[in-house]
Amino acid sequence: MAEVVPFKGVLFNIPKISKVSGEDLLAPPYDIITPEYRETLYNKSPYNIVRIDFGKELPGDDSAENKYTRAQKLLEAWLKDGVLITSPTPCFYSYELSYKLRGKEQTLRGFLGLVRLEELGKGNIHPHECTHSKPKQDRLDLMRICRANISPIFSLYNSPDKKTSLLLSDINKTQPCIDAKDSDGAVHRLWAIEDSNTINIIKNELEGKAIFIADGHHRYETALEYRKEMREKEGAADSVKPYDYVLMFLANISDEGLTILSTHRLVKNLPPDALDRLSSDFEIQQISGSFDIADSIAGKKDVFGLYKGGDSWYKLSYRGEGIADTAPALKNLDVTILHELIFRKLGINNDIFFEMDVNKCINLVRENNFNAAFFLNPTQIEDVERVALASLRMPPKSTYFYPKLLTGLVLNIF
Repeated sequence: MAEVVPFKGVLFNIPKISKVSGEDLLAPPYDIITPEYRETLYNKSPYNIVRIDFGKELPGDDSAENKYTRAQKLLEAWLKDGVLITSPTPCFYSYELSYKLRGKEQTLRGFLGLVRLEELGKGNIHPHECTHSKPKQDRLDLMRICRANISPIFSLYNSPDKKTSLLLSDINKTQPCIDAKDSDGAVHRLWAIEDSNTINIIKNELEGKAIFIADGHHRYETALEYRKEMREKEGAADSVKPYDYVLMFLANISDEGLTILSTHRLVKNLPPDALDRLSSDFEIQQISGSFDIADSIAGKKDVFGLYKGGDSWYKLSYRGEGIADTAPALKNLDVTILHELIFRKLGINNDIFFEMDVNKCINLVRENNFNAAFFLNPTQIEDVERVALASLRMPPKSTYFYPKLLTGLVLNIF
């Protein structure tokens, strides 16, 4: 069963760093930071967490001096100088995100804790997406050097009782340890939960619950690989070790506030006869005069948008019922139909790029950076739960949980 425990988190010592706000210290997840925005974060403060979590490569870097060794030196220096401080007792940390989406105010609540590592699909911790090897190598190199979880994994559990949710709601009426606004305007706040009774209620509610990885598959698989390396290096242990756990943010599926956005696909090798190849499986409608593609397909099952340049786009409505010879939990998903039917019929095997913004997709095609853009509706949270419990995985970038967690609110140092 999944084991969730409090820990002595490492936090920024805001009073120590005068004239610095949370916005100056925190950063988005490494995998959505552009080179330009990383430069912006560097310029905000010499203590911005991006310098550790996603540092810059410099000319002359080698095995002895590189972005990972610089991260380790910074982490040690910030701890020594009191820029970072360690909580005196093991805590959970309440984390609240207030954001606006399509004009509606929303709040996502959860908590940060350590979760004991389990092999994926063999216990109570479940992935839902496939991953790529390159990001995992980067995260592993950072973990080897820093011996820490710098950024949390975004995970979900399902508890209709909502005992933890109610506790967090009351805790979050008090003064937070740190707060910050991200570049999208979402407000992030953190509270330390030190009370032993509250900690026990949270632990008891999570006991035996399935945990679903929403965002951070690379980081979880990296933690498993690091644990394997350490066990091979140190040998069998009589007790648990710090590397047997990983830092997670845990939110309740039964609460409101969870949002999954669409991640659209851009391709460079669309065949000239693409519409002819798809015509036997899809009703194809050409639409001119309006490029409200997302609104046009919103909420419609098995309906996709295709833009390949010019003054019109195409609505593709699937005539079938799922994908044959595919597991039941996957066969009816839009991402499955897109990857296993549309892309296979068109011979698109690689060079697939991902983008959230509809207008940006359209402009990239118009500027001839890509041949076409495919638009789809967001995956639903119940689909994530169903696929994960079936020990299956969707294609990469099937979900985009929003808003993204900030890195640097609390660290777990082994």
